[in-house]
Amino acid sequence: MAAVIISWIRGVSRAILARSRIWLVAAAVSLLVFSSSGSAQGTREYDLKAVFIFRFASFVEWPDSAFRSPDEPLVIGILGKDPFGGALEDVVRSETARNRPIQVRRFADIQDVRDCHILFVSRSEAGRVSQIVRALHGRPILLVSDIDRFPAEGGMIGFTTAESRVQLAINVASVRDAGLTVSSKLLRLARVIGG
Repeated sequence: MAAVIISWIRGVSRAILARSRIWLVAAAVSLLVFSSSGSAQGTREYDLKAVFIFRFASFVEWPDSAFRSPDEPLVIGILGKDPFGGALEDVVRSETARNRPIQVRRFADIQDVRDCHILFVSRSEAGRVSQIVRALHGRPILLVSDIDRFPAEGGMIGFTTAESRVQLAINVASVRDAGLTVSSKLLRLARVIGG
């Protein structure tokens, strides 16, 4: 995973790198301790994923229609059982993305998802991935999950873990269908499918 962080750092523009150095260091530290076992490993894994989700906001462009006003917050949602604890709030506290404040919201059901820009689909929703993808198809919401084969089933960004390394897979066709644009810098770090 250290190689992913190094690639991430090299791919980020100098302006973004200067502002986000703290988060990149936090991600690197998380990677170094990621190899321990038990529930602590799961906690560290989701701490790292929280950092990635926050950083996605810098590498994805939403259409103007995704926001009702210039000062509307960018909303990161969690659908289903929350695996992050308070990690996601800790990461985004006092941060902005694309000159917008960031809010974290939790949704119990897909019908509740409103005014959301990045949606993490929890593993508790694994049996409903097709339904979730269909319900949100065409809406400018970046769908992210660590459910197995999530991008292959129409999700947009999937986390996988192999040999204690978090890796990304991106379904560019699904991203395009939602009217979103993913930076080539992020695509270089991922396994690209669907286009």
